[in-house]
Amino acid sequence: MEKRITTPLTLEQVKDLKCGDSVLISGVIYTARDAAHKRLCELVAQGKELPFDPKDAVIYYVGPAPAKGDQVIGSAGPTTSYRMDAYSPTMIELGQRGMIGKGKRSPEAMKKHGAVYFGAIGGAGALLSRCIKKAEVIAYEDLGAEALRRLEVEDLPAFVIIDSEGNNLYEKGPKEYLESLR
Repeated sequence: MEKRITTPLTLEQVKDLKCGDSVLISGVIYTARDAAHKRLCELVAQGKELPFDPKDAVIYYVGPAPAKGDQVIGSAGPTTSYRMDAYSPTMIELGQRGMIGKGKRSPEAMKKHGAVYFGAIGGAGALLSRCIKKAEVIAYEDLGAEALRRLEVEDLPAFVIIDSEGNNLYEKGPKEYLESLR
């Protein structure tokens, strides 16, 4: 079932999303990979303010290529997400509701605090970048492609991989497929 969601992503919206749902995401999302997440979590540990409010936020795990010509951003495909598992619980505890990436994740914090993991299609970065209408670096410019960015997106396609109940498409999908063969 395809659903349209607009950020900020509230707990009520998260509870309505189920593993396997196809979604189109519009609104403001942020980019951060492991180096930026490490810095964010260090700020939290020091009791300092973050460069954005994570409450009801969606973070896209991406290190986009530089923009060319009149592009807003270069190719912007998802990066492997498990590297953020060490940092995600801290961000989720602060109210982050969504993450976009690729690959397997640990669902514990998502289930405990009401968050969801979206999967974007790896290898489709050039197509995904067309959904990005505005991009600006808001922190950690020294990280280059891994800087923290604020993006405005329109109809960014993704799938719910892990829902707020801990249901995981990477586990559920193969089981359902094998059952369909019987």
